[in-house]
Amino acid sequence: MGYWSNSIFPRFLDWAARDNDELKTLRTRAVASAQGRILELGFGTGLNLPHYPPSVKAIVAVDPNPGMAAIALRRMNDLGMAVTHHQISAESLPFDAGSFDSVVSTLTLCSIPDVCAALSEVRRVLRPGGQFLFFEHGRHPDPGVSKWQDRLNPLWKRVFDGCQINRDVPQLIRNAGLSLTTIEHPTMRMPRVAAYASLGRAERPAD
Repeated sequence: MGYWSNSIFPRFLDWAARDNDELKTLRTRAVASAQGRILELGFGTGLNLPHYPPSVKAIVAVDPNPGMAAIALRRMNDLGMAVTHHQISAESLPFDAGSFDSVVSTLTLCSIPDVCAALSEVRRVLRPGGQFLFFEHGRHPDPGVSKWQDRLNPLWKRVFDGCQINRDVPQLIRNAGLSLTTIEHPTMRMPRVAAYASLGRAERPAD
């Protein structure tokens, strides 16, 4: 799994997603209100970079996968974006509390092993009133579909490098102590077991 995860899968993921117009539109909408000091979780191959508003000049990024980082570095250089990249996981972030205005996560929460710890860290590093911007896929509200998600999840997780299709993203965000301010569920042209998306914004409440 090491060679697949660190070499083959990053190239496959980048190829599959970079020219997908539907995903491009959703990425643009997800990061549209990003401002101030920005942290991006699960930076991957840097596919969000061209979708940030022009006012964004610098980003702090975290991603544990070295194969993703190699592709991302080329994209950073091509776009001239200032990115401080940390090859670490999101469950334990080396940043001070309240040190970011915005945290961004797109198609990432599905793959973090301890997603509850990661979201707890999101709340910690956001300043009071800071925003968590997300575009994620997860558990379908239709019981018939979610039953199949549960059945397929072990195999899906192995094939797609830890991605889990049955996580209840809105509830996980609420459980972390973040307040959902906007959320919608755009339909994606994918198999139903992976097509239920959550796009929105949450805030860290003022202390």
